[in-house]
Amino acid sequence: MKASRIAAAGAVSGLAVLALSAPAFAHVSVQPEGTAAKGGYATVNFKVPNERDNASTTKLEINLPADQPLASVMPQPVPGWKAEVTKSKLDKPIESHGKQLTEAVSKVTWTAEGKGVEPGYFQKFPLSIGALPEDADQMVFKAIQTYSNKEVVRWIEVPQEGQEEPENPAPVLELAAAEDDAHGAAGSSDEKAGDDAESAAQNTAADSSADSGSGDGSDTTARVLGIVGIVVGAAGVGYGVLAGRRRDSGASA
Repeated sequence: MKASRIAAAGAVSGLAVLALSAPAFAHVSVQPEGTAAKGGYATVNFKVPNERDNASTTKLEINLPADQPLASVMPQPVPGWKAEVTKSKLDKPIESHGKQLTEAVSKVTWTAEGKGVEPGYFQKFPLSIGALPEDADQMVFKAIQTYSNKEVVRWIEVPQEGQEEPENPAPVLELAAAEDDAHGAAGSSDEKAGDDAESAAQNTAADSSADSGSGDGSDTTARVLGIVGIVVGAAGVGYGVLAGRRRDSGASA
């Protein structure tokens, strides 16, 4: 009877750990492929896991920061999804390759043409972007996730340093220190330099499309195995305590 209670307690502890760990990797996030250097170009992936057991993710809307306009924003084709790019007028024109731009991409929307991201799966949505800001350490992209049951989750809360992560955090892209070549491509008046940097970012996106899920799949698997290990370890401790008590009782007898 005691053994059963200890095993049950261990299982409950493991489930509690699982419940607490899930939010850490369940929200929409953004990560660069390689380095996202200030003033340069980069390919970034928006990772969208499905958090529901009875609905699929059928739409993703990524809003770009209005105070950090980008001269170039290009989505990589994602099989089964239609991408739509929305541009908006800029309050202040920006210069790109010697030209004055009066509008920039403000939003990219992906809409599923099939089932979308089904329960138990995730999907990456790549963007080639640049030139990245030179005077900022990060960029915040507010995301809106829509499910097949019409539920909408707004990932728009900006995380604050020194505070707990909000319930619906917005994806945040951390920017690395400027690199000589990346900075030159962003600030040079030579249009070819900028085009070469942008082309390199696009090629990176194309090369990674075939195995877009492998790295994150391994990461998720490692986390799940770690949680399972905690559950098994908790149960083992319980059985060890019980065995110790039995030995003590036998010795007393």
